[in-house]
Amino acid sequence: MAEGVLADLARWPVKSLGGERLAAARLDWRGLAGDRAHALLDRREGREGRWLTIRQAPRLLAWSAAYREAPDDRLDPADPPPPTLRAPDGTVWPWHDPGLDRALAADLGMAVRRHRDLGGQQDLQASVLVTTEASRRAVAEALGRPVELRRFRTNLHLELDTPAFAEEGWEGGRLQVGEVTLALAHPCARCVIPTRDPDDLSRWPELLRWLHRRRGGLFGVNARVVAGGRVRVGDRAAVTEPATPSPPRPSTDWDVAPRWGLGAQA
Repeated sequence: MAEGVLADLARWPVKSLGGERLAAARLDWRGLAGDRAHALLDRREGREGRWLTIRQAPRLLAWSAAYREAPDDRLDPADPPPPTLRAPDGTVWPWHDPGLDRALAADLGMAVRRHRDLGGQQDLQASVLVTTEASRRAVAEALGRPVELRRFRTNLHLELDTPAFAEEGWEGGRLQVGEVTLALAHPCARCVIPTRDPDDLSRWPELLRWLHRRRGGLFGVNARVVAGGRVRVGDRAAVTEPATPSPPRPSTDWDVAPRWGLGAQA
């Protein structure tokens, strides 16, 4: 058993855009209410209809989205309202504003189409990304500079009485936070997205190199909701590990491919 508290909570209303920190939220089978319920689709020839992410358009990070009409745990998971987008110049755009597509195209340098899917558009469908403060702090100490949690686009960030990277052995266990129970799935294999600074968009490739050398490219753990409800920052969090925990990935000094092919969140 690992115990602690929910230290931070975040939602990303539009896939690959900046999101919003929350004091409380509701979760159901879709994940965290409203998380990635909206996305921008590519309209370029040969890529029509595909999700547009930071990998193709890093300037997506300069935009942010929030649910202004139903903040925190008052948002209905089955029918979240349209989000509001904030452009890099501070202009606020309602999701249904007819000028939004033109504004996005002008800033991103490519045509896009807005898309809404209430089932969620996480890379691992209907999932929640869980991270721990011990692991974040360990990465920052190893690299000798701050590591912003926003880089990893986490949903639930936990402060627990466990060592760094203990979550790599939790597959098959359970996480209880407030009213919510989650089934812990596989560790999250990271792509290049965390190497982009969420404020100035600069690249930090050493972050991903270190994760590949030392942790097999993993950071955080994916989870799915099995009993929904409300959570609030400061709620007690407890992890019940599986009867036979999978061993945490050992530290290595060479580049290796991630164990898992799914789970990196955009």
